[in-house]
Amino acid sequence: MKKILALLICLNLGLKIQGQETKDHEGVTKALLNYVEGFYEGDTLKLIQCLKPSLHKIGYWKNKKTGEYDYEGQMTYVQAIEFARNVMIKKSFAKQDAPKKVIVLDIQEKTAAGKVYAWWGIDYVLLSKDNDKWMIEQVLWEGPPAKENK
Repeated sequence: MKKILALLICLNLGLKIQGQETKDHEGVTKALLNYVEGFYEGDTLKLIQCLKPSLHKIGYWKNKKTGEYDYEGQMTYVQAIEFARNVMIKKSFAKQDAPKKVIVLDIQEKTAAGKVYAWWGIDYVLLSKDNDKWMIEQVLWEGPPAKENK
């Protein structure tokens, strides 16, 4: 009887852990999709839902003349929201066939990492979880994407 009870407890704990892993994976995926869709659609609400106000986003863009990747600068939370707002105002939405792929690379208890393929390049994204919500803290990107990454 004790063995059966112990087995049931272990199975129940396993299901809870698996359920939490699924919930975390869905939460990280949702944050990554809100990120790329926020920029693509000019949807500031999606960005507000996934970006921490302390966002630190830096990137490198390939110089057409030299073929070298140059530092493109930093984008803050406010600049990200403003960028999306301008996409909406100017109706400069991403093309229908623009790459939009998100990959969850790793999930820990309070931190996660993801990869986003977008029209501007590839972003490596670090997230943190507060109050059961995954939010983007840092982004490091490089663009434009290689043809095979589209």
